[in-house]
Amino acid sequence: MNIYDELSWRGLVHQTSDEAGLREHLDTPGRVLYCGFDPTADSLHIGNLVPLLALARFAKAGHKPLFLLGGATGLIGDPSGKDKERQLKTADLVAASAEKIKSQAMAFFARLGVDGDVMPVNNLDWTRPLSVIDFLRDTGKHFTINYMMAKDSVKSRIGREETGISYTEFSYMILQSLDFEHLNRALGCTLQIGGGDQFGNITAGLELIRRKTGNQAFALTFPLITTATGAKFGKSEKGAVYLNPELTSPYAFYQYWINADDRDVVDYLRYFTFLTREEIDALAAQTAAEPHLRAAQKRLARETTAMIHGEAELAKVEAVTGALFGGGDLATLDPKTLKAALEAAPGLSFSALADVPPLPKLLADMGLCPSNSQARKDIKAGAVSINNVRVTAEDRALAAADFLGGDLLILRKGKKHYGVVTLG
Repeated sequence: MNIYDELSWRGLVHQTSDEAGLREHLDTPGRVLYCGFDPTADSLHIGNLVPLLALARFAKAGHKPLFLLGGATGLIGDPSGKDKERQLKTADLVAASAEKIKSQAMAFFARLGVDGDVMPVNNLDWTRPLSVIDFLRDTGKHFTINYMMAKDSVKSRIGREETGISYTEFSYMILQSLDFEHLNRALGCTLQIGGGDQFGNITAGLELIRRKTGNQAFALTFPLITTATGAKFGKSEKGAVYLNPELTSPYAFYQYWINADDRDVVDYLRYFTFLTREEIDALAAQTAAEPHLRAAQKRLARETTAMIHGEAELAKVEAVTGALFGGGDLATLDPKTLKAALEAAPGLSFSALADVPPLPKLLADMGLCPSNSQARKDIKAGAVSINNVRVTAEDRALAAADFLGGDLLILRKGKKHYGVVTLG
């Protein structure tokens, strides 16, 4: 299948500079394309997954994607979608973030088996040697102020008297255009892809290529993804969902997808997995017929978690999920994943086992029971468990063997109320 048709049925084509021409262009394998990622943070997030996956899809289709790090543009700041000026970061911070993002992205491509087909490049390499005069004479002269003012990224800021737009951010469009023209000339790159807010910047690059070389090139953007409730995609209660496991644990990452709304999940399967049309249609039918089974959400969570964190982490997450909600043996689980799963539960930490109060007081101190007396009643009624093992003796002493991995004990009151005790 032509990669353009693949992206189309997945709902990933928002705008193109020439739909018929681009589709025909992509009939020939080996086309060079790129997508840029400015290092504005130390980690990519799930909002970056659509373009990352697109690069992988192009690679699997026999084309030659470039993963462009914005080592230069990241020093300037893209005004697209922003209502005020970005805070400029130091060159050292931008360079450090760029290296972290590069490592993260290439590990992602390696898990998909296309790391040898995706080439990383950094626009600082060809921008840094330029003098201001060279930049203005060779690139800036091809852009009129009228043309730049008509672009949405500039137009939306010009009307804001309190913030406006600096010359620095105003020039971002020209820098991005320079990237496209350089890659077109140096590597034969004929396509730039990106989010819908990048269409103005990308087409500016097409204009620069046309003016300087007369070469043919194309633009393709992806749609802005929103949830059925109108919430911003990629945001959880704790903020952005990052690809870095130190910022968003694999368990939290998995839970984000498994909690997808029934109205969103089929679209997400098209956007964020490599499942075929037939597989997705079957999951859509099952979701409509048996929504309580959440088959589509489970498959989505499995596919995305394995893709970002690997099969080993997925196995740990699924084991913890099954044990917590199915009453399994907690002693066999990965302690780090278990802690991440219970991070929202009330917790108490003690320096030694001797400092841990009796079980009824412990339950009351954690808020799992309203009082010591009620805690004793709940224990006698069989409503309290230690590490998923029911406790019936209110004077049950806690021993070192109760602490998983030597420092973690899980209390449960009823079916859903957990508490975590740690020894530090």
